[in-house]
Formats: sequence, C-alpha cells, structure tokens
Amino acid sequence: MVGHDLLTSISLIYAGAAIVATFALFSRQSLVIAYILLGMVMGPFGFKLVSDDNLIQDIGHVGMIFLLFLAGLHLDPKNLLSMLQRAVFVTVFTSVAFACIGVGVAYSSGFSMMDCALVGAAMMFSSTLLGLKLLPNSLLHGQHIGEVIISILLIQDLIAILTLIVLQTSGHESLSTTHLVKVFLSVPLLAMYAFFIERFFLSKLFNMFESVREYLFITSVGWCLLVAQIATWIGLSHDIGAFIAGVTIATGSVSSYLSECFSPLRDFFLVLFFFAIGANLNIWTLPNIMVPVIVLTFAIMVAKPSLYWWTLSRSADEADIGWEVGVRLGQASEFSILVAQVAGQSRLISPEASGIIQATTILSFVISSYWVTQRFRTPAMIKKPVDD
Repeated sequence: MVGHDLLTSISLIYAGAAIVATFALFSRQSLVIAYILLGMVMGPFGFKLVSDDNLIQDIGHVGMIFLLFLAGLHLDPKNLLSMLQRAVFVTVFTSVAFACIGVGVAYSSGFSMMDCALVGAAMMFSSTLLGLKLLPNSLLHGQHIGEVIISILLIQDLIAILTLIVLQTSGHESLSTTHLVKVFLSVPLLAMYAFFIERFFLSKLFNMFESVREYLFITSVGWCLLVAQIATWIGLSHDIGAFIAGVTIATGSVSSYLSECFSPLRDFFLVLFFFAIGANLNIWTLPNIMVPVIVLTFAIMVAKPSLYWWTLSRSADEADIGWEVGVRLGQASEFSILVAQVAGQSRLISPEASGIIQATTILSFVISSYWVTQRFRTPAMIKKPVDD
C-alpha cells in the first residue's frame, strides 16, 4: 500500500535524522550536511531503505514554501522594495560571471556547447534554502545583511524561473516573448492582489480573532499556500508566492506569533527536502565525473564570495557585510538541480553534464554549510564548554 510505504519511509527518515543530527551537533557540523548524507545512505543509490524519493522531495518542498513565508514575515515592505532596486546590478552582474565560470569549466572538460551553456546556467544561482536556513533570526529580522541576502535571492529566483521557462518551451515549442513578459508582470500584479486582500479582509479577521491562536495559525497556513498556488497558476513559483504572502502580513500585530509557530513546521518539511537531495544523487557515477565536479565546486566557491564581496564593496552601505554575504551565498542552488532535471526531460543535456550539475550542487552544499557554521553565527549550533 502506498500509504504504508510513505509512513514507513517517513518513520525511517526521521529516526535516522535524529541520530545523525545528534552526532552533527556534538561535532559542531551543519544539520543540512547530516540530512543530505542520510539521503545518500538510505536512498535508492545507497541501502535502498527509502525508494520513493521523488514523493519525499515533493512533500519536502513544502518546507521551502514555509521558509520563504517566514522570510517575508521578517521584512518591512518599504525596506524590501528599496533593497530590491539596489540589488539588481549586483545580482545580474554576478549571475553572468558565475555562468561564464560554469561554461568555462564544462568547455575545458570537453562537453558540447549545449551542455556548457546548461552547466553555466545552473551555476548562476545560490541556494535560497541554505542561505536562509543558516541565517539566524537576529540577522534576518531588522538587520541590513538579511535584507541584502533576501533581495539577491529573490532576484535570482526570478532569473531561475525565466531559465526554466526557456528550457521547458525549448523542448516542445519555440520560446514566446509572451512567457517572459508574463513573468515580469505577474510579480507586481500578485503583490497588489495579496496586499489588497490583506488590507481589506485578512487584517480585519486577524484583529477580530486575535485571541484565538489556533485560528491565526490555520488561517496563515491557508493564506501562505493559497498565494503560493496562485503564483504557479500565473507562471511564477510557489516560493515567490509564499514570500509575497509573508510580506503582506509582516507589519501586522500577529507577525511575531506566526513566526514562532511556523518555524517548527518549516523544519519538519525541510528535513525531507534535504534528504531527497542526497537520495537523488547517483553515487556510482561519481568516479567518471569527479574531476570536473571538484574543479567546478572549487571555482564557484572561490568566485562567489569574492565577486559578492567586490560588487557589494562598491557601495558604502554594504562594504562591511560583503564578505559574509558572499560566503553565505557561496554555493550552487536547488534551482541548479531543477535546471538539470528539466533539461533532461527536454533532452537538452547529456547524462554526464546533468550529473556534474547535481554532484556540484550537493558538494557545494556540504562545504558551504560547513564553512558558514564554522565561521558565522547560525541558528542551530551547540556551544563549546567554557573553561572555569
């Protein structure tokens, strides 16, 4: 029975996650690393204890939706708009540079121009999940570095959506400019719709039933998922819709309470998401592509912190945070894996190039999360004992 298989899989995942998380915290390692490695061991290319990793990944994506919703809850709309305008140049410039690095490494490894272009496209993005997951609430809420990171990630999400649209249409039909115009128009239209509903309906309901905490939580979950689903209907992603849903109620009186409620729910689903990332990696193909994977991982993990630091240091406001922003965003992205998967479905990429993208993404996740947890403040770190 499917239900039994799913329940068994989830039971095994969380039992294993509890064990590896304990070891990770005692050794001062990132929990993200533990979940990814657990997926590699228990997944279809490991001991095959969990077979339906695609279903697990779909369920786990709910965690990413709640992650973006929480990020929106911590941002003032006026500050966000100002930061988005200032982050456009940094994001576009660095994305082009990262793409060129990916193309160069793939070309030097003997891949076709199409494979090179797709590897380059996949390297443009940094991980929204990792960037926000390892950012403490003290930096996310009311701190300039949190606003900068979120602004860059949101613009990258838009670029990623455009890239996926190009790949999806290239496999079946000629690309229409209508798709691209639709994406650019959809974001402000969805934001205006969400702010209208919040201003004239949702805020009144929250004020009326503010003492009923269960109602606030359930209504917020419904609001988050509704706007996320509407976003997909108009050509955007669940993530952008969830973020907009969070921003609309960020200035409300219940935002602090909702932030506390959603954090455990987000973490529950994110365990599944990171597990699925590890489970999807075919570890038996790694020996054939290990050299370009190591070279590409090293290249982007050196280039991303350096270029973010250089571009942000051009502005006096961001000069002191440029290096930390670069390190926190110094990895590939979950969108990189999506680029490889969509390109594979459209038969635009070779299996070897797809494997390089996925392996580089996971390896950069592991190294980046270790770097961040050892160098900067993160939400879940066990304190070293203090000597008397």
